[in-house]
Amino acid sequence: MAALETLLPVFFMLALGWLCRTFDWVSREQKDGANALVFDVLFPVMIFNLLASAQLDVGVLPIVGYVLVMYLLAMFVVGPRTVRFTGQSQAHFSKYLLVTHEGGNVALPLYLAIVGASSNTVIFDLAGTFTCFIVIPIMVAREAARGANAADIVRTIVTNPFIIAVALGLGFNLTGLYGLIIGSPFGSAWTKTISMVTSPIIGLILFCLGYDLTVDRRALAPILRLGVVRLAWSVAIILGFFLLFHARMADHEFLMAVLIYFMCPTGFGMAPLLTPLYKSDRDASFTSAFMSLYIVVTLVAYTLVVLLVA
Repeated sequence: MAALETLLPVFFMLALGWLCRTFDWVSREQKDGANALVFDVLFPVMIFNLLASAQLDVGVLPIVGYVLVMYLLAMFVVGPRTVRFTGQSQAHFSKYLLVTHEGGNVALPLYLAIVGASSNTVIFDLAGTFTCFIVIPIMVAREAARGANAADIVRTIVTNPFIIAVALGLGFNLTGLYGLIIGSPFGSAWTKTISMVTSPIIGLILFCLGYDLTVDRRALAPILRLGVVRLAWSVAIILGFFLLFHARMADHEFLMAVLIYFMCPTGFGMAPLLTPLYKSDRDASFTSAFMSLYIVVTLVAYTLVVLLVA
């Protein structure tokens, strides 16, 4: 029941987007407008707030550093070296689908349904946040500006809304300005405003993913092959936890957090980030199908954790 309560809203929004495209209730131009709203306006606000309010605990840095290194290896080594297996037609963006895991909307609620209350998965999200909102926007901006001169590339990067949001968020955090705002009489109004701005984001992302969801038979094989590579690398990350953090893995709750989190699909926030790299609508469809179908892996892993570990 816990899995159903967590995943039903996800599948509902995916299905709603698919129905709106299938029955032409929403035109592609309207969907692209919603996508632009999320990508250029709402999502950067959420990034800013996440980084501005983050609690940077030195004790978790080794774990964050390890996960970050594994994400970077997936993006710069594993992805490029397996592209012949996963498919050349998606090579310009498929490596990015190997990194990050959807923590907030899949891993966290599934995990909390077992343990009740814990912040274990949030530790992993720190590495995902850095990768998704700092490394990847820079990489995508640079690749999207390929062929331009150095000045144009730098301009593209520094004017990227994600980069601006990251810089402002870290600035507010490190200077203590965010804490001053929250602690002021204006703090409650600020919190409610941010909540209103960010609450539609995940639903809109899932809607757009569902809208673009078409499983072309020709794309099914590359999707499955990329899924195999992602699954294998996620298993490698988990094995690394046993090797490097064996004392923590002896903690039953931490063990379950690792097993559930790293079996989750690519972070939903990755979808709008990759838009500048797409060469056709088929690229967006590939991303949507890959992220949606990978939830099957999550469900299988979650069931095994419940039956064998919990």
